[in-house]
Amino acid sequence: MNTSAMNFVKPITLTANGIQLVPLSFEHEAGLQQATADGELWKLRITGVPSPAEVNAYIQTALDGREAGHRFAFAVIDEPTGKVLGCTSYHDIVPSVRRVEIGYTWYAKSVQRTHVNTTCKLLLLTHAFEDLRCNVVGWRTDNFNFASQRAIERLGAKKDGVIRGHFLRRDGTIRDTVMYSVHQGEWTEVRAHLNYLLSRYDANS
Repeated sequence: MNTSAMNFVKPITLTANGIQLVPLSFEHEAGLQQATADGELWKLRITGVPSPAEVNAYIQTALDGREAGHRFAFAVIDEPTGKVLGCTSYHDIVPSVRRVEIGYTWYAKSVQRTHVNTTCKLLLLTHAFEDLRCNVVGWRTDNFNFASQRAIERLGAKKDGVIRGHFLRRDGTIRDTVMYSVHQGEWTEVRAHLNYLLSRYDANS
């Protein structure tokens, strides 16, 4: 791994609004098993969430990706309790063009539709644009994952297009992949929008 790639995967903990993003490790295995069991998330056809029995291999794959320099996975932690809420990653890291994607994101059902996802995205985007000096941050999702598409669009990301026949789902069908991105020049506005969304969560809490 070259020095440029190492900068994208060096250990860092990101914290805001009672949420911590910490580098994923096997210490989080039991917590992730509980998180994925909260809602039986692995049964969702249009996601790649691991079952409790698959969590160990899931973590190993993420760690291998970090060692190779193309993925950096975080455990999502509730700071006051230490409870593992889910995980998220930078992936498809391309240091030469200063591009990362955000994905492999999933949360226990009990914390979905809360401030958790918006906080995580604010943390990841802030680190990507302001510390890693990325030019672009991307997302990809299943063409039938309409909830994910709405969530990405709600962040302020722009739809780049659709890759047809792109990826194999766990049920053996082949999905189209919808691509989104935010560019460096859009970050100031997107950051203000995310902070506004989080202020509304506070007001309604």
